[in-house]
Amino acid sequence: MSDSSASRPPIDPARLGAPVGWRIEVEEATPSTNAAVAARARAGEDPGLVLVTEHQTDGRGRLDRVWETPARSSLTFSVLLRPDVPPESWSWLPLLTGYAVQAALADRLPDIALKWPNDVLVDGGDLGAGRKVAGILVERIDTASGPMAVVGVGINVDQTLDELPIALATSVALETGEPVERTGLLGQVLGSLHGLQGLLDDTAALRRAYADVCVTLGRTVDVHLPGGDVRRGEALDIDATGALVVGTDDGAFTVAAGDVVHVRPA
Repeated sequence: MSDSSASRPPIDPARLGAPVGWRIEVEEATPSTNAAVAARARAGEDPGLVLVTEHQTDGRGRLDRVWETPARSSLTFSVLLRPDVPPESWSWLPLLTGYAVQAALADRLPDIALKWPNDVLVDGGDLGAGRKVAGILVERIDTASGPMAVVGVGINVDQTLDELPIALATSVALETGEPVERTGLLGQVLGSLHGLQGLLDDTAALRRAYADVCVTLGRTVDVHLPGGDVRRGEALDIDATGALVVGTDDGAFTVAAGDVVHVRPA
């Protein structure tokens, strides 16, 4: 653990009221909360487990990117869920998670927004790419009792500029200019995610709500596809499955999986 953690108070489990049906565990250090929760699910863990770590030492983001943070500087956790919705609605779970995190941070960060599919950022406006404050990784896993979802969230809370992993990242404390009490913020985020799960039963409403805070729509984007190709176009819409609709001179195409980069105007 770094020396900087001495001035960063730990999360206080006694002050965390778990949402109904959820069970919160806080660990001092964990290689990857997603991997740990997935292993427990395969071993028979029931849905509702929330595993929080003070220091994630080998975390992964989308496209297997490394997600590492100084001890006690972030909120890093994974939730084990079994959504009781049709299979076609599961594709909305990453977008729902991003929307829930955005909603929980909106009272502190007025410019908080979403980049499709689930990056949470402080919007840079028409001329900026935005500064990433949170990332999300949702993984579907098979267990003996059926498929489950591991919902991983990492929020930059107290990092200094020197501690951020990339230039276009930020933290809640940097944006507000004030210290952030992580226990209370964690309670807000978990409450938001728990309370908004019902939107999976009404993906049309979720689609409208998500689009309202998604700054990818209307922007020129470069779509980095899994095969290595890059296609440029305008982000036009979110379709009924949660995929991004991108318009090009050759027509529109949908992106269900891929890395999207906002292109700054010349």
